[in-house]
Amino acid sequence: MLGLFDSTKKALKKYKKIAEKIMLLEDEMKKLSDLELKSKTEIFKERIQNGETLDDLLVEAFAVVREASTRVTGLTPYFVQLLGGMAIHEGNIAEMKTGEGKTLTAVLPAYLNALSGKGVHIVTVNEYLAKREAEGEIGSLFRFLGLTVGLNLRDLDREQKKEAYACDIMYSTNAELGFDYLRDHMVLYHKDMVAQRGYPYAIIDEVDSILIDEARTPLIISGPAKQTQNLYQQSDRFVKSLNDHEYELDLEANTVELTPEGITKAESLFGIDNLYDLKHVSLLHHINNALKANFTMFKDKEYMVVEGEVLIIDQFTGRVLKGRQFSEGLHQALEAKENVEIKKETVTVATITYQNFFRMYQKLSGMTGTAKTEEDEFVEIYNMSVIEIPTNKPVIRQDAKDYFFVTSEQKYDALLEEIKERHTKGQPLLIGTIAVETSEHLSFLLRKNRINHEVLNAKNHEREAEIIAKAGQVGAVTIATNMAGRGTDIKLGPGVVELGGLAVLGSEKHDARRIDNQLRGRSGRQGDPGFSRFYLSAEDELMVRRGGDRFKTIISTLEKAQDSNKPVTSKMISNLITGAQKRSEGVNSEIRKNVLRYDDVLRLQREIIYAERTMILTKDSVEEEIIKFIHDIVESEIEEFIIPVGKNKFEIKDEAIIHHFESFLIPKGLIKLSEIENLDEDEIINHYKNIATKLLTDKKNEVPIEVYNEFLKVIMLRVIDTYWMRHIDVMSELRQGVRLQSYGQQNPLITYQREGKRMFDEMRYNISKDISRYATLGRIQLNVSREAVVKNTNTNQGEEVSKKKKSPKRIHANQLPWNRR
Repeated sequence: MLGLFDSTKKALKKYKKIAEKIMLLEDEMKKLSDLELKSKTEIFKERIQNGETLDDLLVEAFAVVREASTRVTGLTPYFVQLLGGMAIHEGNIAEMKTGEGKTLTAVLPAYLNALSGKGVHIVTVNEYLAKREAEGEIGSLFRFLGLTVGLNLRDLDREQKKEAYACDIMYSTNAELGFDYLRDHMVLYHKDMVAQRGYPYAIIDEVDSILIDEARTPLIISGPAKQTQNLYQQSDRFVKSLNDHEYELDLEANTVELTPEGITKAESLFGIDNLYDLKHVSLLHHINNALKANFTMFKDKEYMVVEGEVLIIDQFTGRVLKGRQFSEGLHQALEAKENVEIKKETVTVATITYQNFFRMYQKLSGMTGTAKTEEDEFVEIYNMSVIEIPTNKPVIRQDAKDYFFVTSEQKYDALLEEIKERHTKGQPLLIGTIAVETSEHLSFLLRKNRINHEVLNAKNHEREAEIIAKAGQVGAVTIATNMAGRGTDIKLGPGVVELGGLAVLGSEKHDARRIDNQLRGRSGRQGDPGFSRFYLSAEDELMVRRGGDRFKTIISTLEKAQDSNKPVTSKMISNLITGAQKRSEGVNSEIRKNVLRYDDVLRLQREIIYAERTMILTKDSVEEEIIKFIHDIVESEIEEFIIPVGKNKFEIKDEAIIHHFESFLIPKGLIKLSEIENLDEDEIINHYKNIATKLLTDKKNEVPIEVYNEFLKVIMLRVIDTYWMRHIDVMSELRQGVRLQSYGQQNPLITYQREGKRMFDEMRYNISKDISRYATLGRIQLNVSREAVVKNTNTNQGEEVSKKKKSPKRIHANQLPWNRR
C-alpha cells in the first residue's frame, strides 16, 4: 500500500504548485467583464484546434471557472477544490470528505474536458441529484460559460435523449447510461442510437457506491416471460420442511446448502435418482434459491413486502429499489417464501456489468468521501488511483471509542441513555442503523420515551431531502438507514455549534468500513465541531458472523474485570472487528471480480456482435459481407462430401451435394447432375459459389438498388438479433449450470469460458448460414422493413421500454423472417 500512499503524496505535491498558479490569476480574472469571461470558452476551443492540449489550458481554464462560479453561484472554489479538480482531470478518484464541495469541484475538470468538443458525462446515483445539478446553480454556471447542459432521465424518448447526449455536459444516472448503451445496440436504424459520440469521459459522483456497491448486479434488459414449470412453490415447501441436520448454514460466508441427508430427502420427495445429475439443473437451481431465500435473506433487511409485492432494499443506501428484481429466479423464490403472487421469470436479451460498461470510457474519474479502503480494486479494475484531498479546514470532530456490550438489550439501553442526555441539551442527533427493522425498533424505543424524531429508511425515502435539511437543527433527532450517497449535507442550525455540533451514534457496524466512515463523515463538515460513537454488542450480525461466541466471552470477561456498569471499550475488540470488516471486504471484492470474470467472456462476444450490428447500420451496402458469408458456407458445407482417397485424389459425392444444397441454399432443380459430375474438387466449390452469388446479385435487376440494399440489411439484422438474444439467455443458463461443475472438481469459470466460446462459434456459423440462405432464396418485397426481434422489453430497474401492446401476428411456417404480412 506504500506505493499507493506515495501516489497521493506525489500527486498533491504537483497539484499544489499548479493550484498556486491558478490562484495568482484571480485578480486578472476579476477585471474581466461577463462578456470577456464568457468569450474565454471560444478562445480555449480555438487553441485546442491549433494543437494545444487540455493540460496546457488547465491553469487558465480553472481560473475562469473559479471567477465564473463566484459570479453565478456566489461560491469561489477553495484551494483544496482545485486539487480535487486536478485529480479528477487526470482520471483518478478525488477522496473529499463530506461538505467539502465535491459538486463544485467536478465543474472544473468537466469544463476543461468539454472544451475538446467530445462531451462529458457526469454520473450521479439518482435522478433527483442529476436534476438538481443540471437545472440548478451548477447548470447555470456551465451555461454562463457558453456550454450546453443535458439531463438524461429515464422517461425521455429517443429524440430527447439524443439531444441530451449531444450536449457538452450531460447529467445522468449510472443505470440509465448502461441501459441506453444496451438499447443503442438493439435499434434498427443508426439515427436512433442516442450515444452518437460514444463514451469519451465520465466523472462519477459517489464513485464507490456506483463502481463497488452496485457492481455485483449486472444491468439486464429482458424480453417476454419464459413458460417455465413452476417449481418455486414446491421447492419452497420442501425447504420449509427441512430439519436442522438436513441443511448447513455458513454464517460467515452467508451461504447455505443441503447436507447428504437433505439431498436424500430431496431425491425421495421429487422422485429422482441423483439431484446433481445435469438433467436436474433446473430443480437444483430452484432448491438452492429457496434455501437462500429462507435462510440467508430476511424481511425488512434485504427486502420488504408491500401490498403483496417483494421490494428490494439497497444494502448501501437503505432505499427501496422500486421495480428492480433479484435475478436468476431468486426474486420468485422470495415471492414463494412470502406467499405472494409469483411473477414469471423473463428471458434475458441484453446484459452488461457496470464494470465493463464504465471501462469503455476513454477516460474515467470520480469523487467520493470514502474510497481509500477499496483502492486496490479501483487500481486493478479501472486503473484509477485514490487521491486523498485535504480538508479546507481541519476536522475537529471527536471520534469516540466504540462501546461494547454482551447483549443487544444492554446496547440499546445505553444508546437510549446517551440519546436522552444529548437531546435534553438540544444537541441534534443522527442515529445510524444498517437495517430497516433496527431503525423501527429504535423508533419504538424513542416513542416510548416521548422523544420526537424522524425516521429515514426504505419505507420513508420520499421525504429524504426535507428530513436531511432539518437534521442539523437544535433538538432534531434523526434515525437513518445507511447514509451512503445522499448527496445532501446536514448543515448546522443556529446555536448548534455551541452545543457541540451534530452527534452521530451508530447502532452497529457495517460489513464495509466505508459505510461506517460515511455515517461518521456526516458530522464535522467544514471545520464544524461534532461527535461520533458506535454502539456494538456480541449479538450484532457482523459480530455473530465473525465469531459471536468468542466476542461474547471476551466482552463478558472485560465487563467483569471493570467492576462497574460502564460499557466496555477495548482496542483489542476494535481491531478484531476491523479485521472482520477487512475479511468481509475481501470476500465481497472477490465476488465482484468473479462477476467480472464471467462477464468478460460475454464482453468479448458482445463487442464482436455490437460492432457487426453498427457496421450494418452505418454502411450503405452489406452485399460484400453477404457474398463472403456465402463463399465461406459453400466451402464449409461441401467438405463432408469430398473425401480424400489418396494423394491429391478425392471421391466426390455429386448426388449428395445436390441434395444437401437444395435443402438450404440453391432452389430445387437448378443444378443438374450432368453439370457437376466431371468437375474436380476445386471446380465444384467454385461452381456452387458462383451459382449462389448469382442468385443474390440477380435480385438487383428486380428492384431499385436502395430496396435491394435494405433487403440485405433486414436479413442481417434480423438473423443476428434472433441468434444473439437466444445466445445471451443460453449463456445465462450455462452460468447457472456450471456451478455444478465445482462438485466434479472442475473450475466452473474454465468450463464456462470453454463452453461459452464453443457456443459462440457455433452461433456465428449458424448466423452466416442463415444469412446466406435467406439472401439467396428470399424474395424481395417492395415494402420490406426492419422489425425488432423482441418487443415489450423491460429492464431490471423497473422501466418498460415499450408500453404499447400489439396484437399477435400470424406467421406461416414457410414465410421467411422479413416477409411478414
